[in-house]
Amino acid sequence: MTRVLLVGIDPSMVDFSDPGLPPGLDEGKIRAGVDAALAQMRERGWTADHRYITPDQASAVAAVREDLSKAHYDCLVIGGGVRMPATNLFLLEALINLVRTASPATAIGFNTTPLNSADAVDRVLT
Repeated sequence: MTRVLLVGIDPSMVDFSDPGLPPGLDEGKIRAGVDAALAQMRERGWTADHRYITPDQASAVAAVREDLSKAHYDCLVIGGGVRMPATNLFLLEALINLVRTASPATAIGFNTTPLNSADAVDRVLT
């Protein structure tokens, strides 16, 4: 069975004024999108886990490292809130390197919105 970990910035910690994020985005939309993404993955028969992280690199990496140590994930999807704002570049880099070293068999996928997270998994696993 496919197991997926969806990782994104805790919506309560997102700076929605950042021009690197889509206009009109808010905490409620992110939470609803994540819930929908997890439901879509489970509808496909996958085990889907989720981790909200803080923008703080050290604590974010520690949290994801803990998740990767507890289970094997076929794919880790890194959300747009981690990738889009330029201020998170080093966080993105640290997460990619963590997966590369801590769980090298885990594919990494990128979504454009939470609603196409399952499609990102399909894309990188097939």
